[in-house]
Amino acid sequence: MALLDLMIWHGGQAGFEVHAVTVDHGLRPEAKQEALLVAEYCAGRGVSHEVLTWEWDGKGNLQAQAREARYSLMADWAVRRGIDYVALGHTRDDQAETVVMRLTRMSGVDGLAGMPGAFERYDVTWVRPLLRHQRDDIRQYLTYQNVSWCDDPSNEDEAFERVRVRRAAAVLAEVGITQDTLVGIADNMQSAKWALQFYTEREVEDGLVEEDRGDLIIPEAPKEERLIPGEILRRVQIAILQWLSGNPYPPRNQAMINLVAEMAQADRHTLFGCMVTRLTDKGSSESRLRFSREYNAVKDTVSPTNQLWDGRWRLEGPHDAALEVRALGKALVECFDWRMTGMPQTSLQASPAVWQGNELISAPLAGFSNGWTAKATGRGNFAQFLLSR
Repeated sequence: MALLDLMIWHGGQAGFEVHAVTVDHGLRPEAKQEALLVAEYCAGRGVSHEVLTWEWDGKGNLQAQAREARYSLMADWAVRRGIDYVALGHTRDDQAETVVMRLTRMSGVDGLAGMPGAFERYDVTWVRPLLRHQRDDIRQYLTYQNVSWCDDPSNEDEAFERVRVRRAAAVLAEVGITQDTLVGIADNMQSAKWALQFYTEREVEDGLVEEDRGDLIIPEAPKEERLIPGEILRRVQIAILQWLSGNPYPPRNQAMINLVAEMAQADRHTLFGCMVTRLTDKGSSESRLRFSREYNAVKDTVSPTNQLWDGRWRLEGPHDAALEVRALGKALVECFDWRMTGMPQTSLQASPAVWQGNELISAPLAGFSNGWTAKATGRGNFAQFLLSR
């Protein structure tokens, strides 16, 4: 409510229009009344307001699922309305709690950098204008402005990790780990993160990553004359996995450790909906790693031919409502010239194909174009994607 009130004031001063959105997760009956409070406030200020609903399927971590649903629903709402910026109400208290939670997971630099003040996701720019302000200050502001608000009872439920961390704040403060300490850690790690990101981008600009028809190839270990720190290579690999999978969150650190361990014993490993394959050139002692999409991750992905498939692939050809895009899969055997493409079988099975029912119409990457082309332009090229993160 404080964020909404401030944005309306700021919009009036700076000359931009403000719209409000509430997400009802369907978890508490009080949520409908709370959304009504927002709607009434917006109506009194001449601001449009929309309620979006979500239903949990009972799978996975509730808070994580609800958070991701919020972002997805709000992004769709923003894009539909032509809104470029969405403001979030996270506070200084939230930032400190986030750092503690990530400490418990042994997070690295990026995790301990906390929540950024601004970021891009789902083609929307998200900003956190209140990230330097404490909850108590915000409550005082609402009281002074005579703006009503609601307290979410789940913020008192110790079944949730964030609530337990909040309760532990007093104990941490006794040993000098205050909110200022934790926010200071986030600021320091944010500076380190930017420096590491700068050098990661520079290596990519210098040609570390080769793009091959939707797959990405990097050296397994850099040449002696091009010494690259392991942390930079790890960051490149993480960015590759996110570019391929479309997942806005990076894989957990343990998953990256497992990747190194598995590739030390085998030539192939699946991770994050992607396939990592070792390539060894004849007559060379140097090996490379090819990152491609995993077939099992896209086997059920379906889209019309005139829309992006798997968030990356754009197909051009004789579009028709009777056609759809699905993964090529086992129908690769119908593409007699697929070996001539030079692409691995696993990559081609996960590539986009045009279907009419059970009939394969085209598999552009597998040598069976039939008037169609496919390009992985949905997230830009990898260098562009890296710069946008």
